[in-house]
This record gives sequence, C-alpha cells and structure tokens, in this order.
Amino acid sequence: MAGVSDSMEFGPRVVALTGAGISAESGVPTFRGPDGLWGRYRPEELATPEAFARDPVRVWEWYAWRREVIARAQPNPAHRALVEMEAALPGFVLITQNVDGLHQQAGSRRVVELHGNLWRVRCVQEDRAWEDRRVPLPEIPPRCPTCGALLRPDVVWFGEPIPSEAWQLAVQAAQEANLFLVIGTSGIVEPAASLPRLARACGARIIEFNLEDTPLTPLADEVWRGPVGETLPRWWARFQT
Repeated sequence: MAGVSDSMEFGPRVVALTGAGISAESGVPTFRGPDGLWGRYRPEELATPEAFARDPVRVWEWYAWRREVIARAQPNPAHRALVEMEAALPGFVLITQNVDGLHQQAGSRRVVELHGNLWRVRCVQEDRAWEDRRVPLPEIPPRCPTCGALLRPDVVWFGEPIPSEAWQLAVQAAQEANLFLVIGTSGIVEPAASLPRLARACGARIIEFNLEDTPLTPLADEVWRGPVGETLPRWWARFQT
C-alpha cells in the first residue's frame, strides 16, 4: 500500500508528525538551514520530474549519494520513543515527511509516508514500485529489470502531489487526534504543515518539539525546545507517569 507501512485501524487519538529535524540528529543532512543540501543545490535542478527528464544521470548521482549517507545513519532516541508510543498507545499513528526509512528501521510499523521512501524505486513505464536497498547501486541510472525503462526514486518531487492514500490517512488521523505531536518539522512545507492546523481545528492539543520557533509554534499548547532526541523521550517518560 503506497505510502503506508503495514495496515492500520482508524480512530487514532495520539498522532505524531515528524520532519527533517528528527533525522538530522541521526546524521541525515537537512534541506534547509545553514548546512542544508539546498544551500548547495537548487531544488528544481535535482528534485523535479523536469530535472529527471532532462538529466536522469545527474539526479540519480545525487540520490545515490543521499542513499550512501543515509545507509550509515542509525535511529536515535526520538525514533525509539515513537516506537514505544506505538506499542503503548492503541490507535497511535506516525506521519512523516522524511524519506529515509529510519522510523521503520527503529521498529515503527504504523507509518504514513507523505513524501515516499528513498529505499524504493519505481519504474517510469510500468508505474510499479519496490524496495531496493543496494548501496552503491550497480548502475546509474538504474533500469527496470522487467522492461528496461528508467527507474526513479519513489519519492514525491516538487510539483508532484502527495499519494492520495497516504494523504487521506494523514487527514483522517489529524481529524481524529486529541493529541498531536509536531516533531522536528519546519512547519513550512505544505500540505504537511496544514495537518497540525487541522488537528487543532478539530479540538486536538498540539505539542511542538523543535530547536527553534516555527510558523506552527503559535498553535502549540506546549513547546519543548532542544534536540528532539532529548526532549521527546523526556516528554514520553513524563506522559507515562
């Protein structure tokens, strides 16, 4: 099921939305901020369908490099706290903007991937996706073993819509939450940034975990400042008492 790990029952009460900040603490470069990847590359040069059509080799060289970086990363205490929440809270749902697969590596199963997954490839001819964790890739650009067409990363590029199934799951989770955790996200990227607003409009309490204020901070009932690998486990320990 595209964008979703395992099946999930509806009716979540606690929902978490994660962004690049949680992965940054595992050594995954972010796209924004002073050390972000977008400081060296323009998004339209590498992460659009047009860029891929124009120069698939260059796009894949960049994504192959990202895969090598992420392959060395390990889940951090914030990832593990979310695994514990899933085990302890019936109906808990994790929504992520990240494509690195670290949540699943940590053990999360009820994951809604808004932007796809870097460890999946998709045939541009057959529109069929599957996992491929080979690092390095044997050829760039990779090609479909069935039809020989180009493969692309199974991620959402700029100008592309979020997969409808993943988005519907995320919206329903936000609508039904009574506690919505915003973890390490800039609050800038839409439509993901609209989810906490939707949850708030439906009556949920909002708790934000981030290094600094974001456009979502004014919505928050509670704010935890600092590395999410430290603040989220502390909050979770307090929540359980």
